[in-house]
Amino acid sequence: MTREYLKQATLTPKSNAAETHLIVKEILDEIEAGGDTVAMKYAAKFDQYEGNVLLTPEEIEAAIAQVPDKLKADIRFAHDNVRRFAELQKSTVSDVETEIAPGFITGQKAIPVDAAGCYVPGGRYSHIASAIMTVTTAKVAGCKHITACSPPRPGVGVAPAIIYAAHICGADKIMAMGGVQGVAAMTFGLFGLPKANILVGPGNQFVAEAKRILFGRVGIDMIAGPTDSLILADSTADAHIVATDLVSQAEHGYNSPVWLVTDDRKLAEEVMDLVPGLIADLPDVNRDNATAAWRDYAEVILCSDREAMAACSDEYAPEHLTVQAEDLDWWLQRLTCYGSLFLGEETTVSYGDKATGTNHVLPTSRAASYTGGLSVHKYMKIVTWQRATREGSKAVAEATARISRLEGMEGHARAADVRLAKYFPDETFDLTANG
Repeated sequence: MTREYLKQATLTPKSNAAETHLIVKEILDEIEAGGDTVAMKYAAKFDQYEGNVLLTPEEIEAAIAQVPDKLKADIRFAHDNVRRFAELQKSTVSDVETEIAPGFITGQKAIPVDAAGCYVPGGRYSHIASAIMTVTTAKVAGCKHITACSPPRPGVGVAPAIIYAAHICGADKIMAMGGVQGVAAMTFGLFGLPKANILVGPGNQFVAEAKRILFGRVGIDMIAGPTDSLILADSTADAHIVATDLVSQAEHGYNSPVWLVTDDRKLAEEVMDLVPGLIADLPDVNRDNATAAWRDYAEVILCSDREAMAACSDEYAPEHLTVQAEDLDWWLQRLTCYGSLFLGEETTVSYGDKATGTNHVLPTSRAASYTGGLSVHKYMKIVTWQRATREGSKAVAEATARISRLEGMEGHARAADVRLAKYFPDETFDLTANG
């Protein structure tokens, strides 16, 4: 299929993985060996904060009092949407059982993990929405204990709006600690916390690497890279809105890729003309991020038709995928690889990032080709069980014995043999591998 790059990335979003791994591994090892004291040492070094690690009820109330009423209302609005969508997701998983064969019952149970650790970024930006997305879904899933962990600002502490969001969404403890040390504290059960069964939430490359290293000892939502967004647009799209949406996502970070895929050259050229001016109009920090992201990582791709556009999108498997084109139902049915899909000009990634209810913790770096984003299901173990009558176990035992011997697993075969011998002492069975 024809594909022409009108703008091509000069860089890919890769950090110095080997160096980051060594730094994070050393910190994790030291904290695991030294416990609370060493975690506090790193908090003083990186967070430059020496206040309470676990916020007291009085500190939480004092922070809440600083949040304007209008912002509180907005946070409650977003929380309600996320909660209701999470409840809908939970309703799609149920405990079931079936008689797989006469007298042999098998079943499934969905069991939430006990303790969830929710990391909420609070450095350059105060990610209020991340507190809503992570804590709410853990609460709806049924986790017994939820820790919200966010980096404090020097001399200030955790942003009051993050504290308010975590509190109303159901956090049992709010921890003022960031980075690797915060992740370690939740994992190792420091400061009197229960050891986390799962770690969720976005973070920088050090947080992501900590989760990568700890995965296996604990569950994680995903290993996330820089956020990325792709827009599919045809000749009916509004170039100014397309350009604005691209810039809105480029401000995430200097290495956050944004991509435009279109079959209309005129639209592509107009968008490329508009983007620099829109970036120049941003506040300083946002402008610096968006400038670098657009310059080094953005791409504008011209395709021959909508099928070629869809194929390109599926290949990129973006975290966020927006369609601003005709026949939205066709795109909904055709597209298969994305973290979250935004259909039509009337919605935008920013809505999903903050307030619509779908989760904004999503797969990046083409991981959407094999996984979805954070949901109540990430906190739940889908386990199975079985029960049988003696008669119901007969055929299963015979098959198990023969298959096991064919595989050379004599111990497995004998576990079936002894049951047949006990339950049916007067019967003879051919349990050899060759039958």
